[in-house]
Amino acid sequence: MAKYIELLSWTDQGIKNVKDSPKRLDAGKALAKKMGCEIRKFYMTTGACDMVVIIDAPDDETAAKFNLTLAMGGNVRTTTLKAFSEDAYRKIIGSL
Repeated sequence: MAKYIELLSWTDQGIKNVKDSPKRLDAGKALAKKMGCEIRKFYMTTGACDMVVIIDAPDDETAAKFNLTLAMGGNVRTTTLKAFSEDAYRKIIGSL
């Protein structure tokens, strides 16, 4: 499975209803599972982003569908970073 780092920020709608955020996180976890993904870690953060999520997905297309479906709810905006393990990093660098 591929790993992705998701940077999430609340929209105006999301922050207005921030008390519902834990329920939305649970719904997001259920959506991920339904789509063949898994939310591995969740962090609320300070600074440029409100939350960071680490997910596993079978491929880029599935990760994109998950993010688009999540964003359609109108509560968050996402920025996605595809993550490479240390082993993959070493293999990529070693092949240069």
